[in-house]
Amino acid sequence: MKTLNDFNFESKKALIRVDFNVPLNENCEVTDATRILSAKPTIINILEDGGSCILMSHLGRPKGVEDQYSLKHIVSTIEDVLGVEVKFTDNCVGLEAEEAAANLQPGEILLLENLRFHKEETAGDKGFAEQLSKLGDIYVNDAFGTAHRAHASTTIIAQFFPDHKCFGNLLAQEIESIRKVMETGEKPVLAVLGGAKVSSKITIIENILDKVDHLIIGGGMTYTFIKAQGGRVGDSICEDDKMELALDILKQAKAKNVQIHLPVDVIAANDFSNDAETKIVDVNAIPDGWQGLDCGPKTNDIFHNVVVQCKTILWNGPLGVFEMENFSGGTIALGNAVAEATKNGAFSLVGGGDSVAAVKQFGFEKKVSYVSTGGGAMLESLEGKTLPGIAAILE
Repeated sequence: MKTLNDFNFESKKALIRVDFNVPLNENCEVTDATRILSAKPTIINILEDGGSCILMSHLGRPKGVEDQYSLKHIVSTIEDVLGVEVKFTDNCVGLEAEEAAANLQPGEILLLENLRFHKEETAGDKGFAEQLSKLGDIYVNDAFGTAHRAHASTTIIAQFFPDHKCFGNLLAQEIESIRKVMETGEKPVLAVLGGAKVSSKITIIENILDKVDHLIIGGGMTYTFIKAQGGRVGDSICEDDKMELALDILKQAKAKNVQIHLPVDVIAANDFSNDAETKIVDVNAIPDGWQGLDCGPKTNDIFHNVVVQCKTILWNGPLGVFEMENFSGGTIALGNAVAEATKNGAFSLVGGGDSVAAVKQFGFEKKVSYVSTGGGAMLESLEGKTLPGIAAILE
């Protein structure tokens, strides 16, 4: 696996695929610079090595050239984060881009305009990838968030750098973190899977059953498993057509000696609202007209005891409707348990949109080992798929 350490960037132009698909407000100002911060170590590393950086990224899903999706809006934020002036070019290919790249001096940074202003980017067009490749000497992929897409700048471009391509620090870290959970993690290994639907996590569950010792299932998925076993779930979210599958997962887990932990009690509400009336009930005896929206206190204690005995922890998905304060307790309790285990030497990886949002919201970001930057890419990795953007560098 080639990384920045395998190259000397002195007087070289590094063409870096970053993921600067950052959220903007109505004034086109960046509201969360996490993705830019994540790319900073790679960029600074190359500049300190005597190289220059040409950054390429997409922003949003524009249909052709749309000003609101122009990367010019994020130049000042990138400069603030990196502490270095950033040059900008109004196109990512063509004469203007080629001249700007050619004139770039060691220690300088050039940001190219939104790749997705060209439909050839998402089409994985070889000619477009070749045009981009002319801008740099070494191709660096540091965009885990787009590594599951076979786009021109994430995958196809790599073939034009047969001996001069590598992973940036962020992408290398992502790969290593997933490998720690899926292959080399110290036992006992725990996976915590939350979220609303079993259907969205089937392939992950089936892929990780051979790799984990414990599996905590929470969130809306809970009720499909409980109902399948004969429990009453009231008006809770439930995929009736996935109940057979839930029973099959329980059977597979037993055969593989994996301990599955489901909630035993829940906070039920008479409406999907933070202002709803609530009560704590057994998970398999939720009355009609009521729905489970969070783990109950007994469940939080049980889950805590499971988490703190494990040495490798994957957390994907919240345990309740954490966006509503009254149903955030289970997710916060889990975060505290994962933080405690991490402090005591466990390796903890958090990934997937909602769990990342929860970790940030409740201040656990610095209390876990690693927070993944890629939602879809993370999920596909856990499903055991080889991501095209990663494969392209390894080839």
